[in-house]
Amino acid sequence: METSVDEIAEDVYRFSTYVEPPGLVFNQFLVAAEEPLLFHCGARALFPLVREAMGRVMPVERLRWISFGHVESDECGSMNDWLAAAPQAEVVHGVLGVMVSLNDLADRPPRALADGETLDLGDRRVRWLDTSHVPHGWESGLLLEETTGTLFCGDLFTATGPAPATSGTDPVGPALAAEALFHATALTPDTGPAVRRLADARPSSLALMHGPTFVGDAPVVLADLADGYDRLLDDALSRRGTGTGA
Repeated sequence: METSVDEIAEDVYRFSTYVEPPGLVFNQFLVAAEEPLLFHCGARALFPLVREAMGRVMPVERLRWISFGHVESDECGSMNDWLAAAPQAEVVHGVLGVMVSLNDLADRPPRALADGETLDLGDRRVRWLDTSHVPHGWESGLLLEETTGTLFCGDLFTATGPAPATSGTDPVGPALAAEALFHATALTPDTGPAVRRLADARPSSLALMHGPTFVGDAPVVLADLADGYDRLLDDALSRRGTGTGA
């Protein structure tokens, strides 16, 4: 396996590793600000590759903040490896994630952000957005980098197969195809509205964990994904109502 490095926005870098199986890219994102932030740690097995990739951009010891969407091995499995490699680094996550898991799991005390709260990186700011259970995980949330408008999307818009660093191709179709394969999204009446709230934040690009960074009309494709989730939920409820399965 190899980890590629690409600058997907000004001073925002994507570290990408294709893993087969399961046939997915696993992406981490570095905001190379005065106080650098890594979004997604990656699994423990990928840590040596991702650490080497970060070293091509900056000294790993400079890393100041570590964040991720929810508590899952591919998002935070190497969290404590990063804390050991970067002595000044702190984990930052939403209030629920800190309370439920990270106070215990992280080797240093994490910082909690309330919904809509911003974190000052010196010359950049990131804003935490709660997305409980979207796409999965009670503690789920995402970060918006406000200068470039990059929304770090976590597992939203998951697509299978290798992926270029950036793409203008509509990501909704591949995302719904992956949902039909993995059934990874917690479909509830709140799922569509939560994704539309992300659209309301007016991001300029969507940095996907499992796919290319989408560069295009991000609010429109977020709204389209929300509509797709609504249809899946309606279909599931209809099948249950007719006794043809959940």
